[in-house]
Amino acid sequence: MSIINIGVIREGKTPPDFRVPLTPKQCVDLEKQYPNVKVTVQTSPIRCFADQAYSDLGLTVQEDLSHCDILLGVKEVPKEQLIAGKTYLFFSHTIKKQPYNRDLLRAILAKKIRLIDYEVLKDAQNKRIIGFGRYAGVVGAYNAFLTYGLKTGTYTLKAAHLCADRKEVEKELQKVILPKQFKIVLTGFGRVGHGAREIIHLLPIREVSAEAFLQEAFTEPVFTHLDTHQYYCRKSDAGFDKNEFYTQPELYQSNFGAYAQKSNVYIPCHFWSSKSPFILTQQMLQDPANTIEVVADVSCDIAGPIACTIRPSKIGASMYGYDPQTGTELDMLQPGAIAVMAVDNLPCELSKDAAEDFGSELLKEVFPVLLGPDADQVIYRGTQTTFEGELNEPFNYLKPYLAGLE
Repeated sequence: MSIINIGVIREGKTPPDFRVPLTPKQCVDLEKQYPNVKVTVQTSPIRCFADQAYSDLGLTVQEDLSHCDILLGVKEVPKEQLIAGKTYLFFSHTIKKQPYNRDLLRAILAKKIRLIDYEVLKDAQNKRIIGFGRYAGVVGAYNAFLTYGLKTGTYTLKAAHLCADRKEVEKELQKVILPKQFKIVLTGFGRVGHGAREIIHLLPIREVSAEAFLQEAFTEPVFTHLDTHQYYCRKSDAGFDKNEFYTQPELYQSNFGAYAQKSNVYIPCHFWSSKSPFILTQQMLQDPANTIEVVADVSCDIAGPIACTIRPSKIGASMYGYDPQTGTELDMLQPGAIAVMAVDNLPCELSKDAAEDFGSELLKEVFPVLLGPDADQVIYRGTQTTFEGELNEPFNYLKPYLAGLE
């Protein structure tokens, strides 16, 4: 049986990303699971697991990965660091025709690289099998409570990126003090939304139905988790048809304003298409009945469905204020300001925990079909470019994008 050399590359994107696709232990587990696999780790001064942590477990750590057949990363690989003729797995951020990565995809094709994009690896039911979404939700929800404490002046939490790990984050949550009438609304039921729920469930906050959230009075903190049909309705008759909504979203409008008038904190964790109506509009936030004080926008679509998300924020400076009257930024502590948390790389705040979670999914869901039989064509459907320097058939829609026509 021939040896398959797999390399863990150094993250080269700026700003730096500290995550890894596989922890040191997971590299060893991979070699044990597949005796013909040999893992080499590229040296890095910044990753969340030091070089020594890999070499201590007997793994080869070196600069040169030219002997590797498969190269694993997390974020986009700078064009000049790409090795021709290899198989790469990373998040390329090109499948939505992102203009800032057009040249990257062109370089991948020119170097005849086989790119497998994590974002489009899906099972037979077309459900994504891997991602960092869970920890985006975990950190985003934690930041929601951190921001609320600062906005109201009731308590102070340690920033997630200053915590050693998730255990310390959970310990910090014990400092949270919420008023009896506190209400929080969450949208999105994917990995991100369920990650946020993990944090909410650590606090004394009771889950209630959408109807109860809007109609009843409570003497304890509560939250509700909304599905699409609960914050969108048909313009003509306030009804909802799932298939119609996804094919003709222009027939629908948001009715989230009712929740904005009952919530202290909103955590958006949904997937949003640019064809869909906005969810939380400036008019809703301008309404005198609006009660939202904090928006922790985990989804972070800039100038999109959440009016107050006017720019991304950064780790270490994760919050800013939004003036609903002018649509501009101001100090979040100013009266009437909405405090916004919109970090677009949230899992980096708990890099080790996020990496371990991601690597576990790689071992469970991806390597079996990458290195073994793939009856559902998971890898084929997630392969964006081929060794021939061509787009794989499912991605032919990117040809005009590559040509600069869209």
